[in-house]
Amino acid sequence: MTRSADTRVRADILARTATAADPLAMFAEASDRLRRHVSYSAAVWRVTDPTTGMMAAPVRVENLDDDGCAVYWESELLAENVNPFHDLARGPAVAAGLQDSTGGLPGRSALYRQYLRPRGFDDELKAVLLAGGLPWGTISLFRERGQTPFTPADIEFLASLSTPLAQRLRSYAVPGPAPGSVPGPGLLLFAQDGTLLSVNDEARRHLDEMPAGPRARSSFGLSLPVWLTSTALRARAIAEGRERGSARVRIRTRSGHWLVCHASCLRERDGAAGHTAMVIEVARAAEMAPLIIAAYELSDRELEITQLVARGLATSDIAERLFISPHTVRDHIKVIFDKTRVSSRGELVAKLFTEHYEPTGVNNVVRVWDR
Repeated sequence: MTRSADTRVRADILARTATAADPLAMFAEASDRLRRHVSYSAAVWRVTDPTTGMMAAPVRVENLDDDGCAVYWESELLAENVNPFHDLARGPAVAAGLQDSTGGLPGRSALYRQYLRPRGFDDELKAVLLAGGLPWGTISLFRERGQTPFTPADIEFLASLSTPLAQRLRSYAVPGPAPGSVPGPGLLLFAQDGTLLSVNDEARRHLDEMPAGPRARSSFGLSLPVWLTSTALRARAIAEGRERGSARVRIRTRSGHWLVCHASCLRERDGAAGHTAMVIEVARAAEMAPLIIAAYELSDRELEITQLVARGLATSDIAERLFISPHTVRDHIKVIFDKTRVSSRGELVAKLFTEHYEPTGVNNVVRVWDR
């Protein structure tokens, strides 16, 4: 393909995805047009938690069975040293091909040995969708054995889509109101091999709210979303020293509110990694504030001013506190209004804080009378 053809296809992809109603529709539009330009046999399009980079939801899977999800993530999180997503997220290259990165020796990759080769694939082109320095999604494209490997031009083209597709995913991240009736924390316990050992009733209620996506059956009659099992695997990887950070992921439910899932690997008496416990609960204000700020593309200064507005400070007080002029404060507030599509301070506070958290707070108020 010529450079002008690349430009036309890229423009077509971005035009189609700009009007998609949700992430799944966006993935479908992007894949339909990308496949005509960069051929592939199978693909996985994923939303990720922008803070942790962990796979979240929804997920679009093309021409792949569910039975390999656990194998893929166990290889990616516990064994892979060629193009893991967390390395791509740190840049400078946001996309990479397995054959290209290994010099035609894909057997160096644990992911190739454990996942690709047994399923007849010979190459994977993967990319992280980055905007504002945060990962909002990932893409995996697969070619079967006998097909030519992905070329540097293919890799460059996919990398060129990273930021605009991430920005579109970011626009979907604005949460809806929290549910009126909020289940308590859900608890799941996993064995060392990832088998579900126990689950409480609250976890079942949270699982019922999870969006569509690849799942694995358990002996409890539950279908566990792959983004939960991969989070449990990350907790084990952290306990074994293979990963750093925390095993946390936020999930947007079918009704539009957000859940946070965090996992921790327990220790046996001898210090060895044991079972993994996972808690699922409705995201609190502190969890959601960074996501809301990122979704509306507020700068650090705009965030400062928004927080001061929420506290009720007047323009002159904000100017004095931040050592800027009242005129500059007004300019910032105008930009904040434009980005959040409101026209008053009251609307701003309601949109960014009250409407997302008040329903949760109402159900956690204890009223007492002393007479």
